[in-house]
Amino acid sequence: MQITNNSVAGTLESSDCLVSVVPSDTGLSIDIQSSVMMQFGAQIKRIIEATAQELGVSQASISINDKGALDCTIKARTTTALRRASA
Repeated sequence: MQITNNSVAGTLESSDCLVSVVPSDTGLSIDIQSSVMMQFGAQIKRIIEATAQELGVSQASISINDKGALDCTIKARTTTALRRASA
């Protein structure tokens, strides 16, 4: 999947996350801001990387502002943002 546009998905409400995607020529970069970074930062990064890999995305800049979202929410928001960015 080729990322050609900027996109966002999600909200900044409690138990949700806001995922932003921007095209990039330098591979996959992930920026995480989270209220639970110390406990779950590595898990959040793994979810985003796995979701990007499943969709065939190797070049994009992904930013997430997490407010305590569950893993399934992070995956859903990341999938939506990546698909919107490829359209």
